Amino acid sequence: MKLIIINGPNLNLLGKREPEIYGSKTFEEFFSELQLKFKDVELSYFQSNIEGEIIDKLHEVGFDYDGIILNAAAYTHTSVGIGDAVKGITTPVVELHISNVHAREEFRHHSFIAPAAKGVLFGFGLKGYELAIQSFL
Repeated sequence: MKLIIINGPNLNLLGKREPEIYGSKTFEEFFSELQLKFKDVELSYFQSNIEGEIIDKLHEVGFDYDGIILNAAAYTHTSVGIGDAVKGITTPVVELHISNVHAREEFRHHSFIAPAAKGVLFGFGLKGYELAIQSFL
C-alpha cells in the first residue's frame, strides 16, 4: 500500500500557528508517529504553500499511488485548479481538514475538491490523518 499525504498552505506552521485549533505538534513529528503506527504502509509526505506545486504533485502521483490524503487548507475553498486536478487523476483522494470547517467562516463551507473525493474528513484534529489512512486499508 502506497499512500501520500499532501498538505497545503500554512500547514508548515503546525505546532506554532493557532495551537488552540491545530495543536502544538509539528507535522513532521506527527508524520514520524504515523510511519511507526502504519509500518505496512509506504507513507510519503509533501507540503507546499504554492497552488501550482500541489497540482503538479497530484499529477505526479495521481496514477501510481493507492491513495492520496489531501489537506489543501484554504485552497480547498478557492482553487478550481486543484479541484480539476483531483478530477483528472485515477488515484482516490480523501479530502481532510484538521478543524471543523463548518464551525468556521462561511466561505470555508464550500469545497472544490469534495465532489471528486472518495470522502471528506474534518474536525478530528490530527487524528483525521489516521482515519484517512485506515479508509484505504
